[in-house]
Amino acid sequence: MGMHTGEGRLGGDDYLGIDVNRAARIAAAGHGGQILMSVATRSLVERELPDGVSLRDLGEHRLKDLAHPEHLSDLIIDGLPSEFPPLRTLEVPTNLPAQLTPFIGREREVGLVTQLLDQSRLVTLTGPGGTGKTRLAVETARQLLDGHPDGVFFVDLSPIRDPRLVPDTIASALQFREGSSGRPILEVLTDHLRDRNALLVLDNFEQVLSGADTVAVVLRAAPRVRGLATSRAPLGLSGEQEFPVPPLDLPDPGGDPAVLWESEAVALFEQRAAAVDPSFALGAEMLPIVAEICARLDGLPLAIELAASRIRLFPPRSLLEQLDRRLATLVGGPRDAPVRQRTLEAAIAWSHDLLDEPARTLFRRLSVFAGGWTPETAPEVVDPES
Repeated sequence: MGMHTGEGRLGGDDYLGIDVNRAARIAAAGHGGQILMSVATRSLVERELPDGVSLRDLGEHRLKDLAHPEHLSDLIIDGLPSEFPPLRTLEVPTNLPAQLTPFIGREREVGLVTQLLDQSRLVTLTGPGGTGKTRLAVETARQLLDGHPDGVFFVDLSPIRDPRLVPDTIASALQFREGSSGRPILEVLTDHLRDRNALLVLDNFEQVLSGADTVAVVLRAAPRVRGLATSRAPLGLSGEQEFPVPPLDLPDPGGDPAVLWESEAVALFEQRAAAVDPSFALGAEMLPIVAEICARLDGLPLAIELAASRIRLFPPRSLLEQLDRRLATLVGGPRDAPVRQRTLEAAIAWSHDLLDEPARTLFRRLSVFAGGWTPETAPEVVDPES
């Protein structure tokens, strides 16, 4: 139902006029059992709602044939359904998280991932913690909104460890409820997506990898749905395209200053340092030092951000000297960031905790190599029979 207050004129057996058309467009944006209300109607009734009735603000939406966005509200009545899928308006439905900091660089990677999604219906961004997989996935998905009219949905899998919860988590991100049919949620979910053109951003899949079969079932049942996953390991599904996320580009700290100024890693450090110290200015003398910091941190975005956050305590040259003790120095991530992203040690611990005991044993034994290892040297310290 769509509710709007305005003027209409009688024409034959029906009412005509822009306000009548507006009410019809508001109704068409909703779903079965949903009651939508224009701001004109809301202003008349919101102070006199009966007990058990409330309003939920849905923001502005563009409606077909109407020149200006319409501010809509949901009428919520106790005892009746109150959760519905995104409105069917001209906006592409999405729950992509809003970013509070600028997206720096990565234009090449965004283009490559976009190309891969044209060729494969499942692309997985892989890499260790702190490489910027989630940020790259969200930015790529944001640029693909217009190509997926039925929605681009961010599915945060980091809170769950039980692979059986993957279908429910996807359904929750779609604001889709299974109802009381009694059918398995995965079956209802695939029916819901079967004819839709949508993109699912499946973030932090590493701790529920055994639940990847859910993705395979969805993609087989819904031929116009695509998946963009982030994980520290590939999902291992047929047709999956893996994209190892590289570090930020690292020019030679002793090289041409013009090249250093163009460095994505240096730009990230400068932006994050200025965010904690407005007086910070990257001058020509400081430029090689900051480039050396970024190089010492291997271009890892999380490590660069954590280092930049220490600029209030250590000037760049002192910070560079502190990097001999990286785990102790690279702390102080934002309070609203996940715990695993507040310190470099926590990022490493998150990956380590996901390993089973044989893998942890292998990891410990390989750690004796100071400069990396090869298949030829590894057997010297790793006994596969033990």
